[in-house]
Amino acid sequence: MNKPARIIPRSAGPGHAPAWQRALAEAISDPAELLRQLGLPPEPGAAIGHGLFPLRVPRGFVARMRPGDRRDPLLLQVLPVAEEAAATPGYCTDPLQELEAMPLPGLLHKYHGRVLLTATGACAVHCRYCFRRHFPYAQANPAAGQWRPILDYLRADASIHELILSGGDPLSLSDRRLAELAEALATLPQMRRLRIHSRLPVVLPERVDAALLDWLARIPLQTVLVVHCNHANELDATVGAALAALRDAGVTLLNQAVLLRGVNDNLEAQTALAEALFAAGVLPYYLHQLDPVQGAAHFAVADNAARQLHEALRARLPGYLLPRLVREHPGHPAKSPLA
Repeated sequence: MNKPARIIPRSAGPGHAPAWQRALAEAISDPAELLRQLGLPPEPGAAIGHGLFPLRVPRGFVARMRPGDRRDPLLLQVLPVAEEAAATPGYCTDPLQELEAMPLPGLLHKYHGRVLLTATGACAVHCRYCFRRHFPYAQANPAAGQWRPILDYLRADASIHELILSGGDPLSLSDRRLAELAEALATLPQMRRLRIHSRLPVVLPERVDAALLDWLARIPLQTVLVVHCNHANELDATVGAALAALRDAGVTLLNQAVLLRGVNDNLEAQTALAEALFAAGVLPYYLHQLDPVQGAAHFAVADNAARQLHEALRARLPGYLLPRLVREHPGHPAKSPLA
């Protein structure tokens, strides 16, 4: 295989952080401030939940929430609540037993032909249902920029042809670090695809800037970006523009959503989400049942109700807009369909 052209972007000048990094630094981290922004009264439960898992939400995402509406579906995803402190049978800190599938820090090898790298613990938004909200990132992700052990592992196993970048959120890393990894991956003869799982194009569309698009367009691998959008209200014009730019860079766009009680567990919400995604050039991919992570049980939807909803969606939507309803079980060789 010929050595690929350099894809590492030029770094910003001294003292000139990219706009997305400035927006990320200004994210709201105080529940009281979030509620004030929305014209809502203080909520004691927010302080309890915040102590268990800190709040973080970009201001642009908050701007898409309905002022004065405590049940806004975007607010429910990020606002800490007292229910997070409840101990629920069957819910634990490592619901997918990921630490048992980690041959190297941050590298998960669970499925044939592909591996997942938790490239960072940082994220632009702290979703309350996150299955990695208790993940020990300090011990379970590569030290800053130290990709060599990962690359050596991939080089030694010719059956691995896809690397999945996850986190945290991998797009919270700098373009330079991401491009260095992509360039190294492209030298491995068996590698076909780079898949990136990220919420940033939805919650922080400023992240999709010229530097990101530059190296993505030049990766000599098929590139797939799986965005994470749970509700049609998350998709505004700025998000649509970011997604269009990614498509123009040759990136395949898919969506994975989590079925969340009170947020998107009805036919109207799921139909609107599928239609809005497709209008933005994103294909609905997975609808996940909630992973039983400690602190998120109040979001759970019963499997029977999930199946009934999926059947109603099947009758409402064309087949190409119907996401696969799945649950992940520790130790299984693939996600398990529920429908």
